[in-house]
Amino acid sequence: MSLPVPGLAALPTRDAVRAALLADAALMDMVKGVLDWVPEKQAYPYIHVGESTETPANAHDRHGSEVLQTLHIWSQYRGYAEALTIATRVLQALDHRPLTILGHRWTWTRFVSLQTLTDPEPPGNIRHVPMDFRIGSEVDST
Repeated sequence: MSLPVPGLAALPTRDAVRAALLADAALMDMVKGVLDWVPEKQAYPYIHVGESTETPANAHDRHGSEVLQTLHIWSQYRGYAEALTIATRVLQALDHRPLTILGHRWTWTRFVSLQTLTDPEPPGNIRHVPMDFRIGSEVDST
């Protein structure tokens, strides 16, 4: 039996996460964008699809991957209420929800962590909430 040739899952997983967030009407009512690249004059609040870390999750009969995907929520609201409300909606849109990952078969999505940060650069009015999700997939053999 020959296994399908594996391809990296990081890029199609990023695309799948972004597509799932863009498809969530309630989330899109809360933010000014879900971006892979952030223009200099981007309006707040927004979500940046940030860093990806991929590790193999192979079995004897198949190739698999786990992608740790970081999402960055940025807000200028006073306090964390806006960013954490957005984070709650992101959690509802992604955690344990199927994704369409090109060339791969989604197996699971799990919320990993969240942190609240205040950007120290003057004027110090930017809230930053990074969220991590771990996403499992297998190379699509069809």
